[in-house]
Amino acid sequence: MAGAECRGTVKNLQDQEGNRNWNHNKGDLISSRSGPGQNEAPPTSPQEAGSQLVVIPGNKKTAVGEKLETVRKWTITTYMCTRQTLSERLGTGSRTVDLDLEPQLEDLSVDQQRYSHLTKLADTLANQMVKFSVTQKSLGDALAELSVKSPALHVEFGVNADVLHFLSKRGEEQAAAVGSFSAEIDTLVSRTIEDTMVNVKQYHSHRVEYDAYRCDLEELNLGPRDVTSRTKLEQAERNVQNQRRRYLKSRDDLSTKLRLLEENKVKVLQRQLLLLQAAGASQNLSCHQHLQDQLQERSQPLDPSSALNPLSWLETS
Repeated sequence: MAGAECRGTVKNLQDQEGNRNWNHNKGDLISSRSGPGQNEAPPTSPQEAGSQLVVIPGNKKTAVGEKLETVRKWTITTYMCTRQTLSERLGTGSRTVDLDLEPQLEDLSVDQQRYSHLTKLADTLANQMVKFSVTQKSLGDALAELSVKSPALHVEFGVNADVLHFLSKRGEEQAAAVGSFSAEIDTLVSRTIEDTMVNVKQYHSHRVEYDAYRCDLEELNLGPRDVTSRTKLEQAERNVQNQRRRYLKSRDDLSTKLRLLEENKVKVLQRQLLLLQAAGASQNLSCHQHLQDQLQERSQPLDPSSALNPLSWLETS
């Protein structure tokens, strides 16, 4: 009996070992059948998939959408503004006109042209005065040289040389005053007025945008009323209100800028015109006084007989 039990125990152990080997082989067979090329495809990355598979992270997708929306709005606004500008030039569209601001803008444009022309004339005058002063100085140098080489006319040549040198120096000072006047006017035109013209362009741009959206709202009001048109009409009304606020703010800013420009322009021109006038008066008075002093200093009482009847070289020989 004991031998039979031992043989039964050994047989059970052999059966259990066989079952474990059969399960192990079966698992290997299943693994080999489910490998690459059978039922499941190997995992691929977005780079291996090529152009057929594109993965966009959430934040980048939002940024791209915002850029596309910005481009869409810009395109619509540009189209509407272009259409509004063309309709205004053709006389078929209406435009908003500020009766107080528009005349000031026309005067500003005219003043800019006038002051630019004034600057060119002042530059030309300053250059001509410099050339004239150089010519006077050259002529004075030539007379001074002749004064040394001509004893009989030493006084006359010397007086004229001194006068021309004085006039040349005063002419250079006058040219410098005119040049300073031209520089200040050029600064007024190229910086102060030009800075205001930037606000003018911004004002016109906002005005065109406002009129474009306003005309679009008027067209929608003339059309049929349904669910879709009501939605568009409400959106158009909101756009018109936003554009109107921008336009009014731009108008107020420009009005303030024009008042400041007018005050600055009056102060600058008043000061520069007074300096230019003082420089011209000082030059003329100083030159006149110098000529009179030279005449009084050089005029010597001569012998009447020798002055009226000078002896010739025949009489003296």
